[in-house]
Amino acid sequence: MRIRPYDLDYKEYVIYRVPMDCYHHAVHCWNVSFRLRPAKRLRRRISRDAVLLSAVTRTAKELTVPYRSVNPATGEVLKTFTEHTDQEMMEALATADKAFASWATLPVDERAKIISRAAQLLLERKSELARLATLEMGKRIAESRGEIELSAAILQYFADNAAGFLAPKAFKSAMGDAHLEFSPFGVLLSIQPWNYPYYQLSRFVGPHLMSGNVMLLKHAPGVPQCAVAFEQVLNDAGVPKGVYTNLFLSNDQAGALIDDPRVKAIALTGSERAGEALASRAGRNLKKSTMELGGSDAFVVLDDADLDHTVAMAILGRFGNNGQTCIGAKRFIIVESMLEKFLPRFITAAKELKLGDPLDESVTLGPLSSDSALQLILRQINDATSHGAKVLLGGNRAGTVGAFLEPTVLTGLTPDNPAYKQEFFGPVALIFSAKDEAEAITIANDSPFGLGGSVYSIDIARAKRVASHIETGMVFINYPDVSWPDLPFGGIKRSGYGKELSHLGFEEFVNKKLVLVPTIPA
Repeated sequence: MRIRPYDLDYKEYVIYRVPMDCYHHAVHCWNVSFRLRPAKRLRRRISRDAVLLSAVTRTAKELTVPYRSVNPATGEVLKTFTEHTDQEMMEALATADKAFASWATLPVDERAKIISRAAQLLLERKSELARLATLEMGKRIAESRGEIELSAAILQYFADNAAGFLAPKAFKSAMGDAHLEFSPFGVLLSIQPWNYPYYQLSRFVGPHLMSGNVMLLKHAPGVPQCAVAFEQVLNDAGVPKGVYTNLFLSNDQAGALIDDPRVKAIALTGSERAGEALASRAGRNLKKSTMELGGSDAFVVLDDADLDHTVAMAILGRFGNNGQTCIGAKRFIIVESMLEKFLPRFITAAKELKLGDPLDESVTLGPLSSDSALQLILRQINDATSHGAKVLLGGNRAGTVGAFLEPTVLTGLTPDNPAYKQEFFGPVALIFSAKDEAEAITIANDSPFGLGGSVYSIDIARAKRVASHIETGMVFINYPDVSWPDLPFGGIKRSGYGKELSHLGFEEFVNKKLVLVPTIPA
């Protein structure tokens, strides 16, 4: 969105305020881009959203909004980082391009030793890395440790399995003797979000470094210390210079990298708006891309569900990671005969969540990632209720310090309510009643998103049948959505395209070359 400029004497900075593309599903901070042009006199034109940058003599780098590490539980600024200059970015790209030749030809078992060592280092540094994630984005400390363990498991999985994934595959054909060979693309650009600051990196690094690619990584501005710490783990594991490079970049700089012919492919986990912009730019350059753009997953409760188990899974699925999970259960679709049984128990369990300092082991719900995230979701709640939704629990900021939101339950959302098809990226559950199984499927599919979902029933065959009719990339039976190294991860519709993890994710950024020896006459 263009902001009306402040025209300054001698020079004019025309300021644009746009959402950071790597922030996931919500606007948490802003990026500033600018250009210079002469101005004859001082003029100040005020716009509601404008940002004033005072000193006109400072360099472009000094004027850039820094990457900031802010504790969302207290609001304390922990550390700031300055964005890399264009020259530093292009030097990093040149180094990566040069490093590709040697990394791609390094035997896969040698690459595996390095990535396996990185997995080991993650575990050895689990305590310090987990604390850093909790301080930067508010994840409960136990969940931060779990994220480190999962990240290490992902790296180890691809270290163990890459050789098999890269082995030539026979391809049956009436034309003759055929096989597929797999080779890396080259330099990849990855743009990642804050909500899982290590896992998001690991699920990109594991498969795509093991396949022989090299990469430039633009992490979210809210978790710069996690970004630096992860890069250090790889460096200490022996990853050669240029194979993996963390960069603090603006949106414009990321766009310039997409345009550069040395960058061969792009991967984004982020917002719909960021996906539209980056996919469009990648398309103009005819470059492969993958997009994971979030979701509003359905949690479908059938009339024969195990109630105690289902309520426990609902709490885990909605309030895990403080409600900030792309595959979190967000829309609870309950068959009418179960609604009066499920809802009171769910609300009671949500009330029992303990809000507080995420470093406290006894706390069961921490803050949102930032005050901006809190303000956004409060506006969503207000908008939903102003259009007829009812608050059954919470709905307010908790306390005055930190980005805390009360566990919230909303019901009465009709299709004409703007919130009906929105993603709530925080501890907010939307409750829908369905008269029967068929209507539950209809409500589940009435969404612009299609990332994950889950179905609850003691009849597994029935649950599988329902799952087959839900329009989404992943469905889990009697368990909320999960991510694991050998399970493909990805969605459809406005949740994006492409797969991550498993052999399917491994193959996203390799050339699958056909080699054929014909056996039929020409």
